[in-house]
Amino acid sequence: MTVTATTPVTSSTASTSSASSAAAAATQSLSYNDFLTLLMAELQNQDPTQPMDPAQMVSQLATVSEVGQAVQTNTTLASLLTASSLSQAEQLVGQTITSADGTTSGQVASVSVTSSGTVATLTNGSTVSLSNGATVQ
Repeated sequence: MTVTATTPVTSSTASTSSASSAAAAATQSLSYNDFLTLLMAELQNQDPTQPMDPAQMVSQLATVSEVGQAVQTNTTLASLLTASSLSQAEQLVGQTITSADGTTSGQVASVSVTSSGTVATLTNGSTVSLSNGATVQ
């Protein structure tokens, strides 16, 4: 069975380029669960007089396995990166650092690791972004 992409139906009249870009954005945002839902719907709605080719079935099941492994790998990698950032941040407490532009300097009181980067709070209350290349003395 072959599935072809369709463009979304909207109430306003949109140009062909914006409709195709919206379809591309929707395709890129499918999650692992969405993929499994689509596969199960395909299996449930296949024509009994023309069942799916076994080779296609094996290929799709292999794809499900690959996607599942990729999701697990990404989760593991994210946790390793967080642990590494926390370990590096721990070593900065008590050290003297200078911001990349040289305007802020002082001893590190605490370090925060966020999705946007690592920020050091100095004992004088100032903050220094470590993602911009601060210098540690």
